[in-house]
Amino acid sequence: MAGSLSASQSKQIFGLPIALIWGYIAIAFFMTGDGIEQAFLSKYIVDLGFSTQQASLVFSVYGFTVAIASWLSGVLAELVGPRRTMIFGFILWIVFHIGFLTLGLEQENFAMMITMYGIRGIAYPMFIYGFVVWIAYAAPKQKLASAMGWFWCMYSVGMGVFGTYLPSFSIPAIGVMGTLWMAIVFIAIGGFMAMFLIKDNFDSYKKETNAENSKFREVLRAITIAYENPQIAIASVVRIINQISLFGFVVILPIVFIDQIGFTMSEWLRIWGAVYATTIFTNLMWGILGDRIGWVRQVRWFGCIGMAIATLLFYYLPMSIGPNMWVGLFVAIFFGFAIAAFVPMSAIFPTLEPNHKGAAVSMHNLSAGLSNFVGPALATAIVPIAGVEGTIWAFTILYIFGFILTYFMKVNQPMNKFIDENHSMEIAK
Repeated sequence: MAGSLSASQSKQIFGLPIALIWGYIAIAFFMTGDGIEQAFLSKYIVDLGFSTQQASLVFSVYGFTVAIASWLSGVLAELVGPRRTMIFGFILWIVFHIGFLTLGLEQENFAMMITMYGIRGIAYPMFIYGFVVWIAYAAPKQKLASAMGWFWCMYSVGMGVFGTYLPSFSIPAIGVMGTLWMAIVFIAIGGFMAMFLIKDNFDSYKKETNAENSKFREVLRAITIAYENPQIAIASVVRIINQISLFGFVVILPIVFIDQIGFTMSEWLRIWGAVYATTIFTNLMWGILGDRIGWVRQVRWFGCIGMAIATLLFYYLPMSIGPNMWVGLFVAIFFGFAIAAFVPMSAIFPTLEPNHKGAAVSMHNLSAGLSNFVGPALATAIVPIAGVEGTIWAFTILYIFGFILTYFMKVNQPMNKFIDENHSMEIAK
């Protein structure tokens, strides 16, 4: 066990806390198992004889429970500890995934599919966002964005790369159900890593930061924190805006790229996969850069403005040039670079509430979950009225609105030498 805060925080490589390295690896394994069905499950449900609307309902219920669990995971991790929260998520995932497969899919029982998959949605936020709280305490304050960048890097490795591409090999070999059963192996590896291999002692951070609060007050604070701290409310809106294009594009761009521009389905999947492949590196890159150039400055210019440009490019450039694979990959890579620039948001929330990091992270997680709803909801609402082009511009305007909001964010970022020098130069001017 790590004996002290200072000892743990002194050991890091490029912002990666060495004491938590097995936790980062566990995230990659866990998200591989959790994301393995993302590309084919809805189609499989339809192939079983259910309607597209029923398949969508399964995912809607799942998304709702993910959002609620994301909100609660941070404060739960602070109350009972991240390791216990992660273990709870790990066990819950396996139990209800087995129920989803045996009582839902195998029996073709729609009610059980919704119930089991919906409850399983509670599990993955408990695992991954419980670990985010651990990072918020263990990482050196001046390297917090870098540490969060490593987290999102491992998330992308699991969810976006292995979770996306593994089924293309496993389904021809062992079928859809075999692939879904295989997911348990990855979840188990990640869960046991969190259970036995992370040697850091979270209790030492709690003692040294004097964050001894009643459980009732801490749970209440997770509900009221946005009202008590207006800076958290502003940051929450920016965090929701963060991924509206990412989740909204899933609804509208497959039709645009395949039916209107002329790409094949496999070409579109490779283009979309390039977004996640890019974020493996850019999450880490922007985490390190954010600690050097300033968190808010990076979110403002490279995140908000970068995503406004990337959103327009993703639509207009392929539409004007046609089904050119290189153009498709270019806009996807540019998009991946821009969206990862929001990585410091994970560091901004706990910095805004340093004495109640669990509650702050809970608000961050809720905002991330709401982004899952806002993007598709806007696309669904605007497309019938203004078409795809109107939806693209709505997303772009929201990123510009986020740019404006960053000027109202007052974040007391722990300074390193690079930021101190730049800050002094700005004052001198």
